[in-house]
Amino acid sequence: MSRDENVMELNKPLEAKVGGFGYSAAAVANVVVSVIASIIISACALEYGSDGYIYVSYIAAQIGILLAVILTMRLQHAPFRKVFPVRCSPKYFIIGALIIFGLMFSLSWVNSWFISLFEGMGYVPRESTSYYPTLTGGLIVPALLVIAVLPAICEEAMFRGVLFNSLNDSVGSIPAIFIVGFCFSLFHGSPEQTVYQFIAGCLFAFIAMRSGSILPSVMMHFLNNAVIIILAACNCFDDAGELIISGTGNVILMCISAACLVAGILWLVLDRHKNRVKSATRSKSAAQFFIYAAIGIIIMLVIWLLVLFGVS
Repeated sequence: MSRDENVMELNKPLEAKVGGFGYSAAAVANVVVSVIASIIISACALEYGSDGYIYVSYIAAQIGILLAVILTMRLQHAPFRKVFPVRCSPKYFIIGALIIFGLMFSLSWVNSWFISLFEGMGYVPRESTSYYPTLTGGLIVPALLVIAVLPAICEEAMFRGVLFNSLNDSVGSIPAIFIVGFCFSLFHGSPEQTVYQFIAGCLFAFIAMRSGSILPSVMMHFLNNAVIIILAACNCFDDAGELIISGTGNVILMCISAACLVAGILWLVLDRHKNRVKSATRSKSAAQFFIYAAIGIIIMLVIWLLVLFGVS
């Protein structure tokens, strides 16, 4: 392909069906790799909550997403540089750090509130320790690679790469941010974390839009998971998964983190960088996305409900 053809390809808006296809592909791949992971777990007699069980589960999930990204790129003929832009100003990494610090420590109560709400409906949350493998000594390194690095790369490639950039070009920036937040939260199949993940997914998409790059959201995703792993390794959580901290310390932490969250969001809102809010290019683009994403949405909604009612 000549240089002029490359430029034309990069300037051509992505269609909404690219993101819709990607989401459905990710959901189907999630089911397939989960079945394969279950077979491996059974064949190796891995006990629930054991290190082997946890690692196989995490790795399988990310492999499924990565395969869906590759399949979408090939079948939808999406240009790599258009879907995965990386160049951006360093200031967005500072903004991202402020926002993720604010999210983690000023909005953590959201999960606790929803756990209490769903428990009244019969929901039984997983024990916090079942999320982590052994973290003592050097064993924190593979945990960080599998639970922090892999999701930061694979999930951001799908949600802030394939989904957001196709929706940003087709339905406009504001709808794209909220649709990606919805798809991101639903995909995780965790009822008590749905609202928190929706907010996080929207903010990750917002910074991707302003920066014109997926790297700030990759960093934010990594920091979110890595900090949790490091705190768990330092025994900073109680049995309920709550941070062990005094009442006064908790108030101070929440105030500082809330200030960081507000500052980061305002910085993005008032940002005068060239990447502006886009308007929709076609009136039927949103419908096109949901038509192609319907299979994925149905699959992930069923999984979400199964988890809620303790079937899965």
